Amino acid sequence: MATMKDVARLAGVSTSTVSHVINNNRFVSEAVREKVTTAISQLNYAPSALARSLKLNQTHTIGMLLTASSNPFYSEVVRGVERSCYERGYSLVLCNTEGDEDRMNRSLETLLQKRVDGLLIMCTESHLPSAELLHRYPTIPSVMMDWAPFEGGSDIIQDNSLLGGEMATRHLISRGYTRIACIAGPQDKTPARLRLEGYQQAMASAGLVIPPGYIVSSDFEFQGGFNAMNTLLALDSPPQAVFTCNDAMAVGVYHALYLAGMHIPQDIAVMGYDDIELARYMTPPLSTVHQPKDELGELAIDALLHRLADPTASPQLLVLTPELMVRASVGNLREA
Repeated sequence: MATMKDVARLAGVSTSTVSHVINNNRFVSEAVREKVTTAISQLNYAPSALARSLKLNQTHTIGMLLTASSNPFYSEVVRGVERSCYERGYSLVLCNTEGDEDRMNRSLETLLQKRVDGLLIMCTESHLPSAELLHRYPTIPSVMMDWAPFEGGSDIIQDNSLLGGEMATRHLISRGYTRIACIAGPQDKTPARLRLEGYQQAMASAGLVIPPGYIVSSDFEFQGGFNAMNTLLALDSPPQAVFTCNDAMAVGVYHALYLAGMHIPQDIAVMGYDDIELARYMTPPLSTVHQPKDELGELAIDALLHRLADPTASPQLLVLTPELMVRASVGNLREA
């Protein structure tokens, strides 16, 4: 493999001149520039990204730790992050932790050793990143995505899940539903707890009682929604409507209702959360709460770049505002 010295030798110039041509950071005459570019072409020379990163103390690479699953929400967030990285001239290195604490910390150390410029962390809250690891690399900024605040100097970007849970439930109430169940997410995740709390607050504000068995905790996955809906259907008095705390579980809810021979929204209304791309193509299209996933990725990258430019800036807590998406999975009992 050709080196910069080989290029310099063939072009009859110094290695520093070759470097100036490649990086375009100093004036080099057109005649000399042509000699260097010809030598690069003849030798098929590729500049070393590693050597350049060591010299500049930047790799233009962002690392991301993610607990991925079958939930399309995560892939849509990653797509937004990757697009934002590309638009800003950065590469993204993605590590899936699969919810395993040891794997998370090993992946974290790998990213830090590779000298990424910044970290995005979107993992389960039951396993926090190793504080000892993060302290070992104090100059690398990090952003927590969709997490509750935890001790550390990271920026945090969150969805306003409490408001979103209230909005979803109030929408069902406004359409005349009174027996409303909630399929909640895993309660070790702050967004899941807050969405459930929003549901409870909206029901209480409307003076509606939540019957026993109407709150079922699940796992944010397709199968979890399917199992939870079957649990609700087995009640002596099944609900008129169900607020499902993410769209992936709503897909499972649709399947359970289909197998039970029930129709949405004629027999039961379904409300989701996240507004994944699939939601608008379901039959009927799913009413849900929109999370600005592209904006989440864009804000995360911009927060990292801001932190790189100003390492002494105070940590930020950025809260995104959810938006109600009204579609055909919720009827209107007031018009019935």
